[in-house]
Order: sequence, then C-alpha cells, then structure tokens
Amino acid sequence: MTEDQIYAAIVEIISQTLDDKGLDVPEITPATEVLGDELGIDSLDLATLVSELEKKIGFDPFAKGFIEFKTVGELTKLYVR
Repeated sequence: MTEDQIYAAIVEIISQTLDDKGLDVPEITPATEVLGDELGIDSLDLATLVSELEKKIGFDPFAKGFIEFKTVGELTKLYVR
C-alpha cells in the first residue's frame, strides 16, 4: 500500500470508531493527535485501530513493542515500508 492509501485506511478506521461511539467525526489531518481530547479515542480504541490496520495492511509495526507516536501522520509513517 502507498502512504496515501495507508493514511486513508487510518482515517476510515478512526472515523468508523468515532461513529460507532456516537461521537462527531471531525476533520482528520496528518497533524491530528490520535490520543487525547481532539478525537476522543482511548487506549482500547487504539488497540482496535492497530488490529484493524494489521488485517488491512498485513503488517504490525508494534509486533516487537510499542513505538511512540502522536499524530495520524506519524502513525501513517509507521506502516510505510
């Protein structure tokens, strides 16, 4: 997958997660912080996001341990190979 496709997949999964929680889906940009007040995503949602991305992309950058990231753009870069 290209970086743009990975970014689109992340935005899609985040949007679906927020919708499932009954939350408004804001504009999501590469600078949007994944955790925190901006999106309303918690650690359980993050685990689900990573699991869904592994299914969709076939790769888990966190397989050997957690890698710090803050933004959607940083998360996207972790999946680019």
